[in-house]
Amino acid sequence: MTNNDVLRRLRYTFDFDDLKMMAVFAAADSRVTRPQVSKWLKKDDDPEFEACSDQQLATFLNGLIIERRGKKDGAQPAPEQSLNNNIIFRKLKIALDLEADAILRILAASDLRISPHELSAFFRKPGHKHYRQCKDQILRNFLSGLQLEYREGRTPPDDASATAGHPS
Repeated sequence: MTNNDVLRRLRYTFDFDDLKMMAVFAAADSRVTRPQVSKWLKKDDDPEFEACSDQQLATFLNGLIIERRGKKDGAQPAPEQSLNNNIIFRKLKIALDLEADAILRILAASDLRISPHELSAFFRKPGHKHYRQCKDQILRNFLSGLQLEYREGRTPPDDASATAGHPS
């Protein structure tokens, strides 16, 4: 997947307009213009299309984390110069405050079933013996599952509140 694909899918999933996209970048202390956002969101064959760099997407994802979870005290993390699917997946997990069960449910909603062990391998450090590279198919299915969860106006329930008051 390209960075532009990820940006387009997230914009659609959360129904962000141009101003909201600019605000997410601003949350990560980055100023972008409406024409820049527009060029990143254009289809690849459009003459005005502009590729979104790894650093720009990392900045957006950092801004999404801040928008959804709040700003941490102290210095904010610098955007990565180089991204891969594992980093994108991890940043989305953090931004949306998702636990493994919720991620597995989201993946299952897009007809992809993996084990909890396979999932945890994506979030390990690259040098770890159980680290596994996240392929485009996994990230694509996760983003599709997010669309099903969030685009329909439903947010994933908190596991504790989902079962509260309901007899098992």
